Amino acid sequence: MTSAERARLEELAERIGHRFNELSLLERALAHRSWCAETPGEESNERLEFLGDAVLGFVVADLAYGEFHELQEGVLTDLRKSVVNAVALAQVAEQIDLGPHIKLGKGETAAGGAEKPSILSDALEAVIAAVYLDAGADAAHGMVSRLIAPRMNRSIDRLDQLDFKTQLQELSARRGLGVPIYEITAIGPDHSKSFTASAVVDGDVLGVGRGRSKKAAEQGAAAEACASIDHSA
Repeated sequence: MTSAERARLEELAERIGHRFNELSLLERALAHRSWCAETPGEESNERLEFLGDAVLGFVVADLAYGEFHELQEGVLTDLRKSVVNAVALAQVAEQIDLGPHIKLGKGETAAGGAEKPSILSDALEAVIAAVYLDAGADAAHGMVSRLIAPRMNRSIDRLDQLDFKTQLQELSARRGLGVPIYEITAIGPDHSKSFTASAVVDGDVLGVGRGRSKKAAEQGAAAEACASIDHSA
């Protein structure tokens, strides 16, 4: 790592609100698989993303349970979804200017990968994991509390708008586009499957979502597709 690269990472760490003991963890969290494919020997951020997704889910659930005493389980679940989805996480990533720091392959860079909600949200989850590995659960909890918890309060009044599949269908109709369809793939054993959904509109994949259920994956794909259509308007 050059001195200039270290300086840039330290600036990012300051915006994140965490001083890293091992700055290399943050560096790895920013390594997209497209860059690693062109840079032999480098490890992508996918394992960190996996861990960060779990840490994020726990912290948001903990915050929601502790803060919103009057809400029942179903509403708490909707509240968690309102801040733990590709679009919401990408907005947080944009807030800390994460995109320019993500290492992308040439093709992904040319395709505007640093602005894609899926890449931004995955990188943010990887950064959460990097903070967790660097300094433990309290540090990761603090990061999520600073960057994501404030959005939960703003989400309470719009929980009825969280059906992204319906939003995508209505948005597609307003723009004169075709009816969205979803292509689903699954990996893993029956008791622990992971689903990936692609939201396809007029033959183009506009969003990709992942989750432990088909419904969650489809909602994530629809959310990203909505953002993609709005961005292209």
